Amino acid sequence: MSTLASEGYFGGIYQMMKSILIGMRITIKYCFSPVVTIRYPFERISFAPRYRGIHEFEAEKCIACDMCAKACPVDCIYIDKSAPRKIDKKTGTATGGDLLRYAIDYQKCMFCALCTEPCPTDCIHMGKNHDLSAYTREDMIVEFAELDKKGLRTPIPLWMERNAPTIPWVAREKERLERGEIATTEADIPEL
Repeated sequence: MSTLASEGYFGGIYQMMKSILIGMRITIKYCFSPVVTIRYPFERISFAPRYRGIHEFEAEKCIACDMCAKACPVDCIYIDKSAPRKIDKKTGTATGGDLLRYAIDYQKCMFCALCTEPCPTDCIHMGKNHDLSAYTREDMIVEFAELDKKGLRTPIPLWMERNAPTIPWVAREKERLERGEIATTEADIPEL
């Protein structure tokens, strides 16, 4: 009986040492491999072409038809207008009543891009901005009609405002947003 007990005891020690050596071999192998972690925000994250970020909205093209709000599966789009609006074919902008409110509640939004598909004027697009951190729940409701009065098409996040002076790519992206330039629209669902 003593030989069986000693084989089990020494066999357990052998198995333990073997598994430690296998683990250490894997650890040492990856210890010297190149780093794949991105030092965000100092290095820019590259997104897939069809990435769906915070919406970009062209208020001058919106006719407030409510098609995007009706298509939204979580009812996070709120639209108010003073009177019917229509597109002026010469200028390509909406005329008629005022767009009083166009808001998206990002506490609910699931970035499905279903709001971009039915829009007859292509005024709403999925953007490339991925972070909309806020201190309150009310800050997660973005009032796009108010942003348009400031010349913006999408909100400028807090992290971007704070890091623009020190990080070049963030400064360039902030300047693009301030100019009202639309990001690429590959994430929008194409017409068939």
